[in-house]
Amino acid sequence: MTTLWHGRFAGGPAEELLAYTVSLPYDQRLAPDDLVGSRAHVKGLVRAGILDGDEAAAVFAALDQVGDELAAGTFTFVPSDEDIHTAVERRVTEIAGPPGAKLHTGRSRNDQVATGLRLYTRRMLGDVADRIIAFQEVILGSAEAAGDVYLPGYTHLQRAQPVLLSHHLLAHGWALSRDVDRLLATRARANVSPLGAGALAGSSLPLDPHGVAADLGFAAAFENSLDAVGDRDFVAEALFDLALLGVHLSRIGEEIVLWSSEEFGFVTLDDGYSTGSSMLPQKKNPDIAELARGRAGRLIGHLTGLMATLKGLPLAYNRDLQEDKEPLFDAFDQVLLALGALAGLVSTATPSVERMQAAADSPYLVATDLAEWLVERGMPFRDAHAVVGALVRDSIDRHVPLDELVAGHPDLGDDAVALLEPGVAVRRRRSPGGAGPDPVAIQLESFRERIEADRLRVEG
Repeated sequence: MTTLWHGRFAGGPAEELLAYTVSLPYDQRLAPDDLVGSRAHVKGLVRAGILDGDEAAAVFAALDQVGDELAAGTFTFVPSDEDIHTAVERRVTEIAGPPGAKLHTGRSRNDQVATGLRLYTRRMLGDVADRIIAFQEVILGSAEAAGDVYLPGYTHLQRAQPVLLSHHLLAHGWALSRDVDRLLATRARANVSPLGAGALAGSSLPLDPHGVAADLGFAAAFENSLDAVGDRDFVAEALFDLALLGVHLSRIGEEIVLWSSEEFGFVTLDDGYSTGSSMLPQKKNPDIAELARGRAGRLIGHLTGLMATLKGLPLAYNRDLQEDKEPLFDAFDQVLLALGALAGLVSTATPSVERMQAAADSPYLVATDLAEWLVERGMPFRDAHAVVGALVRDSIDRHVPLDELVAGHPDLGDDAVALLEPGVAVRRRRSPGGAGPDPVAIQLESFRERIEADRLRVEG
């Protein structure tokens, strides 16, 4: 069996070696990026005088044919194809002959793989950011449709204060905006070309890494060849970004699981985005939400696994770095699937308005408003907090309605009782960024503008 490195060895590789080291089954998805990188490398070889025009034309034609074969599913892999990069070069040489054998001049698989992976990561980070924005638009639409519907806001999973449903939905939307920020920042840091670094030390040939970087649309070329081939910071950063995005999606999933339960009853899920039970005929399960919650652990595992792999590697390239691809590929796959599924789940869910508002109309959720009502009349907040807290305790212990106790208290009275009327408390939320109608109206417009601005950033 002929390998790219057969000249140094008297015999062929053992079957066990090939079986253990092969990456072709999963790195085939880098084929488009490898072809892009190879075309740019050919242009650089022409500028360096290593390939003439006819040779370059032959190699370009071969690369185009390989691309067509891969796209059509007619590309034939052979046992010596260790990875997609080996397979492409082998087939180009078969098609183009001697000019094809010059394709790898001045290039190592070390900088070749790093280049392809950066191209892939750069593209996929943009794709995920674009899908997040599509999900944010679903959230925005649901928030706008919610109108003046309100529900309890929670701390410690205990009812705390009433908030507009739109405010609650937008809280998830703003977290996703931070995810977009992180993805685009990682994309910017990944936008550096390693091509021309060679195996680790560059080349004695008159290569032009900056020209190749420009051909590939990278913002810059590498500064240090050792760093260029050994750097996987961009993979680790991408995995962190995707893991934190997964955590945010998990939190959305957890709330949908709770809200769709009989105990909460805040939302009814569409049949198309729910599953049933093989044994329990009455069941309607929020599987999408549960899997979004469960797969966050998988994403976190990908990040921690890669970090453990990277922590002890000396410069420059080590075969350990082959372990960067499967977790990255899977992380991208999983978040894209989750974003699409959750967008469908949220867009088709029906809020149970009466159940939400009944839960938020408990007079105990107005306790803070009563304390602030006293503050507005000159009482120190700590004193007001104690007064209202004592009334709540008395109401619970003696089973006396809170409004009766408020009406009879010398510092409160009938005017304060009006705060306990359904919907009053949430309408009183007026501080910037708060959960009431006026600040939420401003927030809706701000969120809409943020989505539009982020879409332009992603496209840019």
